[in-house]
Amino acid sequence: MKIALKDKKVLVLGLGETGLSALRWLAAQGARLSVADTRENPPGVEALQTELPNVQMFTGAFQASTFMDVDLIVASPGVPLSEPEIQAAVARGVSVIGDVELFARYVNKNARDKHAKVIAITGANGKTTVTTLVGEMCKAAGLKTIVAGNIGLPVLDALSMETPDVYVLELSSFQLETTSTLQVDAATMLNLSEDHMDRYASFQDYAIAKARVFYNATLQVLNRDDAWSMLMARPKLAQVTFGLTPSASLGDHEYGLKQDANGTWLCEGEKELINLQDLKIVGLHNAANALAAVALCRGIGVDYAPIIQTLYNFKGLPHRVEWVANIDDVDYYDDSKGTNVGATCAALSGLAQKVVLIAGGDGKGQDFAPLKNAVAENARAVVLIGRDAPIIEAALLQTGIPLYQAIDLPEAVNIAKKIAQIGDAVLLSPACASFDMFKNYVHRAEVFVAAVQKLKELA
Repeated sequence: MKIALKDKKVLVLGLGETGLSALRWLAAQGARLSVADTRENPPGVEALQTELPNVQMFTGAFQASTFMDVDLIVASPGVPLSEPEIQAAVARGVSVIGDVELFARYVNKNARDKHAKVIAITGANGKTTVTTLVGEMCKAAGLKTIVAGNIGLPVLDALSMETPDVYVLELSSFQLETTSTLQVDAATMLNLSEDHMDRYASFQDYAIAKARVFYNATLQVLNRDDAWSMLMARPKLAQVTFGLTPSASLGDHEYGLKQDANGTWLCEGEKELINLQDLKIVGLHNAANALAAVALCRGIGVDYAPIIQTLYNFKGLPHRVEWVANIDDVDYYDDSKGTNVGATCAALSGLAQKVVLIAGGDGKGQDFAPLKNAVAENARAVVLIGRDAPIIEAALLQTGIPLYQAIDLPEAVNIAKKIAQIGDAVLLSPACASFDMFKNYVHRAEVFVAAVQKLKELA
């Protein structure tokens, strides 16, 4: 069944993967399409011209005329809604939504009639790990599962597949800004720390965007250790919580850690699920991720056996506190995906070793002060790189921890090797975006791993 888009004039903002996906889907609904992108040569142009040659394309700075006489605007996540042309269109009564809202309107009318469940995951850090874990748990339970959203597969592309038993969606704040009708069986906001402050007027605005994940949820999965997550509790919704503070007893609706003579256990209430030492993913922050995934899956009725099996088998994702090598009894970890302060604090606190931290890059307007405690408690030294290294250095001066600056990442690795002591870890967790020095966080990780491998060859 199609939703009412036939012959509607729809302007898509932003090409790239999401924009192209939206254009394909909208074309199939019979919409009359145009696309605008502020980049002169955006990715996806050739595919657009081949697949949808009749779509009118506007590149370069937005022009007011492009936004006139349209029935609907579909904005890609990378397009700020504060653009004057978008605001003017809204003032004229034009609706601005995203691909997730299109997905929601279709699924609400169709897939949910076929009893498809929807799980939604957002948060500053851990989204992709939790989304992947939930997807693997559902698959292990024999459920037809589609994992989509911010994790890679555009949500509208998922609609071309057979209707699954469960959609598992990773959603960013940018995606949630333009989403209002997504009906979700279980949703979580994992944690909140400063990120994307170059996009939001305030931290509260960022939090408000994240809270939209709960607008039409049946079950809220909240983090007891995160004040912002708990503030998002909605009185009329069912709730369960997860957290890391060990407890002698956990309530029926609580997921957490319990200690006994055999170690520390991940538990649902009083039920022991897996010993912490049996998790292959490193760090206490990953124990929290695991608990959130368990809570979400139990929330839609997944049995214990496939959940526990997945916890035993899951090895984690690339560039997220990923072990690289041990050289001269020092472990090297790649956490290049740690692109904000909260992620780096979690990585520092999660390793049971003294850490030589390599950090720095494009800080995206963050406040680095929250790094102070994590560095003071866990770091032997900090080696800084990138554009905002001086800002981070100023924030950490009072910790008393030795601070160094390096010209580039290979030099930072060499400095870290000289500082690290037996039993330590060298951790790349930049707390920053990569674009000042690298193509992306994957490229940054590749440079780090290459530098570590060079050390290994010389050892």
